[in-house]
Amino acid sequence: MTKDETSRRAFIRTGSAVAMATMAGAALPVSAASEPRIKWRLVSSFPTTLDVIHGGIEQIGRRVKELTDGKFEISVFPAGEIVPGYQVLDAVQQGTVECGVTCGFYYLGKLPALVFDTCLPFGMTPRQQDAWMSYGGGLELMRELYGQFGVLQFPCGGTGAQMGGWFRSEIKGAEDLKGLRIRTPGFVSEVYARLGAVPQQIAHSDVYSSLEKGTLDAVEIIGPHDDEKLGLWKAAKFYYSPGVLELDAQLSFIVNKSRWDSLPPSYQAAIATASAESRSRMIAKYDAVNIAALRRLLANGVKLRYWPEDVVKAMYKATGDLLREKAQADPLFAKVHKNWEDFRSSQSLWSSINDAAAEHYVMTLAKTSGK
Repeated sequence: MTKDETSRRAFIRTGSAVAMATMAGAALPVSAASEPRIKWRLVSSFPTTLDVIHGGIEQIGRRVKELTDGKFEISVFPAGEIVPGYQVLDAVQQGTVECGVTCGFYYLGKLPALVFDTCLPFGMTPRQQDAWMSYGGGLELMRELYGQFGVLQFPCGGTGAQMGGWFRSEIKGAEDLKGLRIRTPGFVSEVYARLGAVPQQIAHSDVYSSLEKGTLDAVEIIGPHDDEKLGLWKAAKFYYSPGVLELDAQLSFIVNKSRWDSLPPSYQAAIATASAESRSRMIAKYDAVNIAALRRLLANGVKLRYWPEDVVKAMYKATGDLLREKAQADPLFAKVHKNWEDFRSSQSLWSSINDAAAEHYVMTLAKTSGK
């Protein structure tokens, strides 16, 4: 084993140990009396209008400061203030800033396997994703991927299941997707392209105006809370569910490796703790606020629709075809996909036996009893 390989593996193990401790709920008190004062900058891929995400990122900075007795400060800059939202990884890799919060699937052009750091269509729920990261080898694999860019990754947020998106016209079958100009990110764009749609990569700040002017036919952002704040319901009335293409979108805190290595261990622990807390709190907040927002949207004339069966089947087939093709062309993608798929299969089986089956009974009984 070369010296570089030994160093790389030590780097992955060190970061994994800290993150795994926090994911398991370990308390990591920090005594910072003798530690240095440090100020870092964090760039985000998200605007302030996505207040749950932006608020969660700001909470990371506050918690790090609290855990270090005010000696370690991380200032948060939303998308566009220092670098565009889709250039966060570049900024952290190059040392323009020390750290950032982003989604791996924004960088498929650099490394396709980074999609597993965020989500895949027909993939895993937040709980299942956390289980894979903590106990299924996911975190180690993601550390290996990000290590190629000289950065370390910590799961730090999530959206839960997202909605299918907003459409100016009703989707009655898979044929209606052909020629559709839709704003959607990453791997999901490739699925839509397979179905004949024309995916667009447009910043969050420009989505509403594009939809209103008719230069877009459809938009997929996150879910009711964020979509309401962006005003998308004013430009498109058909709102599709369920979010089979994104059962969760995991956010990641990424930090420049050399800057990480320069931190005292207590400050490293503070980052790991704050990131793990943010992951849990962000998903919980989305669950809390989305239903109230959906009720308001429906009261404003939004037409909630479920995907036609042939659309879901077409999406599922396109996803499977793309995954197989990418695995055949890219050994690293194949390695991560094999691990991910094996874990997902076991989780789906467990859910069908217990959680999902129980939830089905609860919802069915609640409907029949009128409560």
